[in-house]
Amino acid sequence: MSDAHKILVLAGDGIGPEVMREVARIVQWLSAHRGLKLEIKEELVGASSLAVHGVPIRDEVIELAKQSDAVFFGSVGDPAWSHVAFDKRPEVAILKLRKELELFANLRPAQLFDALLDASALKPEVVRGLDIMIVRETVGGIYFGEPRGIETLPDGSKKGINTEVYTTSEIERVARVAFDLARKRDNRVCSVEKSNVMESGLLWKEVITDLHKRDYADVQLTHMLADNCAMQLVRDPKQFDVIVTGNLFGDLLSDLASMLTGSLGMLPSATLGVERADGKRNALYEPIHGSAPDIAGKGIANPLAQILSFAMLLRYSLNRSEDAELIEKAVSNVLTSGLRTADIMSDGMARVGTEMMGQSVLREMEKLSS
Repeated sequence: MSDAHKILVLAGDGIGPEVMREVARIVQWLSAHRGLKLEIKEELVGASSLAVHGVPIRDEVIELAKQSDAVFFGSVGDPAWSHVAFDKRPEVAILKLRKELELFANLRPAQLFDALLDASALKPEVVRGLDIMIVRETVGGIYFGEPRGIETLPDGSKKGINTEVYTTSEIERVARVAFDLARKRDNRVCSVEKSNVMESGLLWKEVITDLHKRDYADVQLTHMLADNCAMQLVRDPKQFDVIVTGNLFGDLLSDLASMLTGSLGMLPSATLGVERADGKRNALYEPIHGSAPDIAGKGIANPLAQILSFAMLLRYSLNRSEDAELIEKAVSNVLTSGLRTADIMSDGMARVGTEMMGQSVLREMEKLSS
């Protein structure tokens, strides 16, 4: 299978393996009926890796990730391991992958399916048709800047230090991702920072403005302060197409935007890295929900975010937009038919479990392809 795409599957902990199984059935169908050729390797990660290997992710798995066309990730986290040192916790696995693969651009869509319109906390007329893409820089900014730490002062009190740092190259590379995405969408980018009170924000605005003039003058560019953006996302979210911002503001704004859709359990994400010598880009795809250990093994988890994450993998890493659209349309049709898992259940709908929801999406894909 030399012409097959190499995919590393890391199902992880909690509900990760359950929702991943539903994607596996879709992969089998796409292989049989749409000519998708994948070379899949599965490895342990998170608590499952800790239990067997004593570490949340092995160096060998990191190397496999670097050699793959994409990493397809489930979720990590298990309260049974909360007592261990920070560098041994299950969640360290995803942090190491982001660092080692230089995954610098997190793509988090906030798209509202019409069938879930009533699930949003906002009025239907405000969110109907919502389709935003937030591009968050993920390896710089205040989470990684130096100096950092907690110091003890002469009087015995303490001081916590974190430093916001961004360089021209770090800003440019994430901005290019945003501009390139916008060209495939509604051709609009809103750059978000705090240039009024932060020098790093001022540089962010200057660099993106210069890059826009130089290489992306065809894309509409606007600038917005982060606090205003938070307000505008609630007041009039459909004014946005692509939002590009730094690590801290992206963390906050993407969570805010995700809840405009009514369910955290419905949303996929992608994190893209640097372009390699072979012309391919490191990438990791995962649902934004956690491992949900409280419902693991009960067969009630929502698999749609994992399924939609695979659609993103098809679109951004394998250049198979038609297959991605087929999955997304199937998910939309299933929701329109009234099927719901527990997390998105509402009056008058039919409650189903993980497996039934996955099977329903697959049956809908078959119908749409016939």
